Amino acid sequence: EKAKKDGSECDDWRWGPCVPSSKDCGLGYREGTCKDESKKLKCKIPCNWKKKFGADCKYKFESWGACSAQTGVKTRSGILKKALYNAQCEEIVYVTKPCSSKIKSKSKGQSPLLLS
Repeated sequence: EKAKKDGSECDDWRWGPCVPSSKDCGLGYREGTCKDESKKLKCKIPCNWKKKFGADCKYKFESWGACSAQTGVKTRSGILKKALYNAQCEEIVYVTKPCSSKIKSKSKGQSPLLLS
């Protein structure tokens, strides 16, 4: 019989959320329990992450919808792709952002490289 690489015989681990060591993102730890065993794993929450969904819920987002003239925001939805560490995740989430008031254009003919 193959031994587990971490030395634990338990195979029904329950993992908590990643808790950053300081502030609300960056390096931290996640606690796990199985029967009478417990451990901590290092984890990381990216600082640009959608914090309200939790770092363990991964979503596939569609394109942004049209700008609403009434609210001044646009919306898109995301469908749950993967729940890590048995996280409790919403099946569908919605996000909004303010509509852009400026039109982005790519500048042409400018190169950061100087020819010698």
